[in-house]
Amino acid sequence: MTIANVGRVLTRQSSNVGRTSARQEKNADRVSIRQNLVGLKSDPHGFTLIELIVVITVIVILAGLFLVRIPGYQEQAEKAAMQQVEGALQTALVMRYGALMTRGAANEKELSALTADNPMNWLQRLPPNYRGEYYDPTPRTVAPGNWMFDLKSRDLIYVVDHGDAFTPGKDGKKWIRFRARLGYAPMPGQPQAGKELVSTLFEPTEPYHWLD
Repeated sequence: MTIANVGRVLTRQSSNVGRTSARQEKNADRVSIRQNLVGLKSDPHGFTLIELIVVITVIVILAGLFLVRIPGYQEQAEKAAMQQVEGALQTALVMRYGALMTRGAANEKELSALTADNPMNWLQRLPPNYRGEYYDPTPRTVAPGNWMFDLKSRDLIYVVDHGDAFTPGKDGKKWIRFRARLGYAPMPGQPQAGKELVSTLFEPTEPYHWLD
């Protein structure tokens, strides 16, 4: 065999080896791709359709429970806002009484005028939901969630808005009436000297129940 023939044989063998190597690499790539696809299908950390449905169902249930409780939260917030104004009026009443005492005008006539006064006049800044004075109003006189003053009874009235858990007083109306009450008692050791003021309260005219 000549040197030229040996070269041709070696060239052919090298070409065959290269082709075989390329085929093996392609087969290896195909096997790797198949293994990856199988791994994706059998991956225990992936979401199946059933698991996705369960997650969506739980989210819907939780959202429904939250929506059901929203009215209750609104009612609690409304009552807290009303009580905040009530507390401010109680403080203003005490300060009003203190001012009369300072001026030496804390006689029974001057003090009794407090019970007929519009309590909103005691505040330096009116609440944004105060709607003014009306003569013998009804619960429909102002929108729910607002205050008004009754010129006939001299009561300050709050009209309840979110009142699913509200039980009204004797009149059965969905509002709360407030007024100042002054408590007197005989002077200790001097019953003939008359009575002295022992309490100044801003309170409802009738008991009511609201979220209690």
